Amino acid sequence: MQDLKIAILQTPLLWEDIQGNLDLFDKKIAEIKEDVDLIVLPEMFNTGFTMNPAACAEIPEGQTMQWLRKTAEIKNCVVVGSLAIIENKQYYNRLTWMNPDGTFQQYNKKHLFRFAGEHEVYTAGKGKITPALKGWNFRPFICYDLRFPVWGKNTFANGNFEFDCLLYVANWADKRREAWMSLLVARAIDNQSYVIGLNRVGTDGNGVSYSGDSMVVNPRGKIILQIPAYKEATEIISLAYSEMQACRQQFPMSLDWDRFTIEEEG
Repeated sequence: MQDLKIAILQTPLLWEDIQGNLDLFDKKIAEIKEDVDLIVLPEMFNTGFTMNPAACAEIPEGQTMQWLRKTAEIKNCVVVGSLAIIENKQYYNRLTWMNPDGTFQQYNKKHLFRFAGEHEVYTAGKGKITPALKGWNFRPFICYDLRFPVWGKNTFANGNFEFDCLLYVANWADKRREAWMSLLVARAIDNQSYVIGLNRVGTDGNGVSYSGDSMVVNPRGKIILQIPAYKEATEIISLAYSEMQACRQQFPMSLDWDRFTIEEEG
């Protein structure tokens, strides 16, 4: 199986300024000169974590979706991030996994951050996605989802793991940065998978400050990349499939994982 090269962009965001943020990311992505397989952008990367979707949400094939499609094609890699979408008169915090050929998969945030009132203006998603990239299976989530281990739990059946890498894109406030860092490590250990956590920096239009603390954790729970707090940076890292295989074979805890189902309310 091929190793993967991942670019993560820890950056401030312009408040509710779609064109400004797309221009910002155009510049940052153009600075990535080496070939990568995946570019990771923050949660609501085109607006910041806004509770004003009436003014900021786009239609499913709107400006930012077109930008994602164009960017993935130009860079010949997957580009992933979330944005506010309006569909069937409902608002979603929707992550898009955009492939370079223009096909895509989408995930609507399941766990809405009630402490900011997200559950009052957005509709929660129900399903998960498992996009594949060069033989790897990914499981992408959004911010507050990180606090719910059952939702992000890997499974093992017939010798196969459901996913190889958990991915969290976030606007995670710095007052809770210790939880962010601890939970990313815990999820890697729980699932014997890589974990990528990308968080923004800067201060948003509501005065909320973000520390970043973006990191990549290997399946043993070791942090193999961490961008310094409050620093704007683009970092590139390679993920080794052989390292994950070795971890799973040397300590096959998956044989003892609990089997479970998740019941939906309503």
